[in-house]
Amino acid sequence: MFDLVIDNARLYPMAGGAGRAPARSLAVSDGRIAGFDLPGPARLRVDAGDRLVLPGFIDCHTHAVYAGDRMHERERRRAGASYAEIAAAGGGILSTMRAVRAATLEQLCSASRPRLEALAREGVTTVEVKSGYGLDLDSELKMLEAVARLRQDVGVDLIGTCLAAHAVPPEMTRAAYVDFIVDILLPAVHAHGLARAVDAYIEHIAFDLNDAQRVFEAAQRLGFVIHAHCEQLSLMGASELAARLGARSVSHLEHLDARGVESLARHGTIAVLLPGAFYCLNETRRPPIAALRNARVPMAVATDLNPGTSPVASLLTAMHMAATLFGLTTDEVLLGVTAHAARALGLEDRGRLEAGLRADFTLWDLAEPAMLTYQLGGLAPSAVYVEGKRL
Repeated sequence: MFDLVIDNARLYPMAGGAGRAPARSLAVSDGRIAGFDLPGPARLRVDAGDRLVLPGFIDCHTHAVYAGDRMHERERRRAGASYAEIAAAGGGILSTMRAVRAATLEQLCSASRPRLEALAREGVTTVEVKSGYGLDLDSELKMLEAVARLRQDVGVDLIGTCLAAHAVPPEMTRAAYVDFIVDILLPAVHAHGLARAVDAYIEHIAFDLNDAQRVFEAAQRLGFVIHAHCEQLSLMGASELAARLGARSVSHLEHLDARGVESLARHGTIAVLLPGAFYCLNETRRPPIAALRNARVPMAVATDLNPGTSPVASLLTAMHMAATLFGLTTDEVLLGVTAHAARALGLEDRGRLEAGLRADFTLWDLAEPAMLTYQLGGLAPSAVYVEGKRL
């Protein structure tokens, strides 16, 4: 007896490619996919009416939990100020840090919930959420506790990542703050069980390669998965370091060079593309898509949802941007928000429609999946299922 069977469907499993499967039905038991075109009774049968069935989308890089906004910085950028200039003047991440430190846990959850609900309405069933706007022990733990609480509220899976190495707080030197992350903060996050991974922002306005290596090695000793923000504003060789140390993913990559591409390919690291930040920062240098494609580096696509450089609470918009601004094919985009996004987070139990994996999937009343990168706005799934239960 299956818990659920979806009949009369056009299935796109995103397993080994983005093509359509010959099967016409999907069975679910105990929150997992039991198989395809299987005989037998079910507690609930749903006629998909020839709709598309896709794996639930995965937004594998967000900063969706924060307080306040940075609308005034958008006006400064329009007037010609750079991201680095705004940060040097006390804006940027430190502006959001002040808002997060001042917010209660309840206020932080209340401010962040609508953004996560917006992603869920578009068929996103897993969202990675980074800390990194607290920059002290209590505030970083508060952010990650908000992620845990919102996971219960929103109904989709939220994956916490500790990004304490996001900026240097004004009350500490960089060296002292790195010591604090390694010696105090990461062990505390581990003890509370609030994060699965650790990330670091490696850039001339943030942390250097030595800082990142210390943070990553400390994180790995505690059993965390590691990620990195790399080569966004300049080339620092951070992608090579992160890949060599076993990072699951590196993100941004506008300044990634041939050596970095080769390192990602050699170590099996996923390249996470963030077209929302590219768009909002008025960048003109694209990530080296052709080189990544030629080297067979898997590319994921994410919103980078954050208050300053990508206030984009729509993975569908990021998918359209990835196709339009970066030249990804529809198949690359779809794999980038399903199978490759799951790999970017080190999650092997989702991102594809395969027997034994989580029954996270969506139904779409579309002629074909290409509509998702053709039409901008006005699209939403007709149904979203998380572990076999409809949202």
